[in-house]
Formats: sequence, structure tokens, C-alpha cells
Amino acid sequence: MNAAPQNIIISRTDSIGDVILTLPMAKLLKEQYPTMQIAFMGKAYTRPVIEACKYIDLFVDVNDFMQKEIMVGNEKPQAILHVFPVSAIAKRAKQLHIPLRIGTTNRLYHWFTCNKLVRLSRKNSPLHEAQLNLALLQPLGIHQQLSLSEIGNAYGLEKLQPLSPACKAFIQPHKYNLILHPKSQGSAREWGTVNFIKLIQSLDANHYNIFISGTEKERPSLQPIFDVVGTQVTDITGMMGLSEFIAFINVCDGLVANSTGPLHIAAALGKDALGIYPPMRPIHPGRWAPLGAKAEVFVLNKTCNDCKGNNKPCHCIMDIDAMQIKVALDKACKGKIG
Repeated sequence: MNAAPQNIIISRTDSIGDVILTLPMAKLLKEQYPTMQIAFMGKAYTRPVIEACKYIDLFVDVNDFMQKEIMVGNEKPQAILHVFPVSAIAKRAKQLHIPLRIGTTNRLYHWFTCNKLVRLSRKNSPLHEAQLNLALLQPLGIHQQLSLSEIGNAYGLEKLQPLSPACKAFIQPHKYNLILHPKSQGSAREWGTVNFIKLIQSLDANHYNIFISGTEKERPSLQPIFDVVGTQVTDITGMMGLSEFIAFINVCDGLVANSTGPLHIAAALGKDALGIYPPMRPIHPGRWAPLGAKAEVFVLNKTCNDCKGNNKPCHCIMDIDAMQIKVALDKACKGKIG
């Protein structure tokens, strides 16, 4: 390409974890083009994640993009990266006459709406989702591929809101403050409440300060945990907005979850992020593992597709022994409190 655009929109309008794994693109753009204004387009509920990233200059709500004229750094958008392909967004970008429109070759509508195409197939790639995202920077002259450990240090989640005194009071400095996030709002295979109960019962209450997190809608499905081990945990379901929950994760020591947004947030903040995964493509950890200095995944060493494309419970993820998670947590806990 000739001159680099003065501004760009990174379009990723799906879930929190997907957004987290896209943020390293902004870091590479800022390193290559320090004066470039970087906007990140997403859904309103992911805004707190996007605005916490020090490499992002502006959040763009996808609904505004579809209905209004958008300005980035007091200029009209000069480039857009379709990281998460959406036909209507691609058509809108062309309608707005954004000069540089980057998409992948494997979406037919990109051939008619984009003017720079990257050959990229995610379905059968051995690369992690975050690495696949970076390939879309090639038309901007950025061919750098980061290792998984380098990506783990490339999120820039540093613009966090202060934690409220009420939430700060939950933290016990002389214990290992642990968040368990058992549900996924249906976005992932789940380890199950029975396994989380086993894990809680195995942990020494003298060493651990345990929180159960989730949305208000998820609380009824978490009731079995509270019924059995309610006196051993603190219920924070539905208590915080996303901005404050990010800040709360940041003051805790670790988080255990299925493949969910909070898991990726914890990894991006450098916390002990223990992820529990099924061994099934394309949702296996090779593609979607949390990336961070202290992230770790638990998955059976097998290949299984028994629950692919159906609503069967995933026995492979539920068969992961709670003692494996306990051992990892006890090691991390010992590193903090001795």
C-alpha cells in the first residue's frame, strides 16, 4: 500500500473473549503507526473491555455505525478491518466510502465490499484465534506474527475504573482471592456445578477466599452450589457491571472458568486464569485458550465429537478431575501466601 491511513476501525462485534483476543492488533498498529487513531467497533456490552485498552482511542457502537456518520479522530474513517465478518457491516463500510476495506477471501460478500482481501481460513488452521486475527494486518504492511506468550503481554488492559469501597471490602489480602465463574451464558461447554462444588470442598478455607460470579439470569442455575457450599463462598452474581467486574478481577489472584469472557479478561490482566475446555475442534484450547503469563488450560488428551452439533452434555469436559484444578490452585496459592 502507499501511505498508511490516519485512522482505522477494527470491527469485532461478537463476545467479550473474542474482543480480548483482538486487542493485540491495536498494539501492533500503534507500534507501526504511533499517530494513527484506532477505533474499535463492537456491541455496547463489550464497551468496558474496549475502553480499558490503552491502545484504543475510540469505541464505536455498531448500531451507531449502521445508522450514523462516524468520525475517528475528527476525520472520516479511512480504513476498516473486518475481523469478525458481518455482511451488513461490510456493505455499510462500502456505502460510507471508507477508502481501505480489509476482509478475508472466504466470505463471498467481501469480494464485492472490500478492496483488500487476505487469504485466511480459520476453520482448519492450527493457529490460535489471536494469531489468526493478526494476519489481517498484512495489507497495512504489518507481517509480524507474535508467539502466544508475546500475545499474552499485548492486551494493554490498563485503563481500569477504580473499584468501589463495597467491592474492595470483599478482598482478604492474606488469602488467595479466587473467582469461580461456572456458567457461560450458553456460549461454551460447561464443567458443571457438581465439579465446581467438588473443587470448593477440596480447597482449604483458611487459605482461600472464594467468589461465585455470573449474571443475574444465571443465578438460579448456580443455586445448587449455594445450597451445598454457600457458607464457603461469597455470591457476587449480578452485583457488578462489566467495568467494575474487570477491576474486581484485577484485585483478585485467580479465576477458574469454562471458555468464557471473564477467563480471557483474567489472563489479559496477568492473573492465574485456569480454563476448562473440551477436546473438540474448533472450540478446543488450541484455538481459544486464554493467553497470559499465568494462564493454564485443562483438557482431556483425546479427540471427541460426541456432543458436536447437538445438545448433549459434554462428558469430556465434565470428566476433568477437580483435583487437577486443586493442585494448580494450591501451587499458585502457596506462591502467594507461602
